[in-house]
Amino acid sequence: MGMRAVVRAWVTGLAMAGGLAAAAQSPLFQEPRHAGPKTEAVAYLYPEQVSLPAGKPGAVALHFRIAPGLHINSHNPTDKLLIPTTLSIPDSSGVRLESASYPAGADYVLPADPKTKLNVYSGEFTIDVRLIATAGDHLVEARLRYQACDQTQCMPPKTITVPIDVVAK
Repeated sequence: MGMRAVVRAWVTGLAMAGGLAAAAQSPLFQEPRHAGPKTEAVAYLYPEQVSLPAGKPGAVALHFRIAPGLHINSHNPTDKLLIPTTLSIPDSSGVRLESASYPAGADYVLPADPKTKLNVYSGEFTIDVRLIATAGDHLVEARLRYQACDQTQCMPPKTITVPIDVVAK
């Protein structure tokens, strides 16, 4: 290969590399920028800590908020194929869920299917529970399972952790 061919190959290589560098600056080749952390459809609000008499049932109100524009199926959805909202506490936590009283849902009609009524929660809601705890301080990681939807689609079912420090004396 002559000197001219080597120089031409080198210049062509630089031009191609420059073209690739310019292409890399194009928005089509850049990573998407996110506005911030992804917001959960449902957030646990409070309480962070509760005190109960050891070995006896104690009432606790757990407060949640659903993101604007979304709803979740109530604990008693209108169709058995819909996923109900449920709260559970792990058996190994030292705390037992004796009972849970879920709020009544509100009727909701999807714009795409006005003949079908759903029973949902939106905004804020409270689950009233009765807990029985062994003596001691228990960091309980309760779980809320739900399925969030907007007016046109539902997201996959999700389970969030509901952290509660239960002090039983």
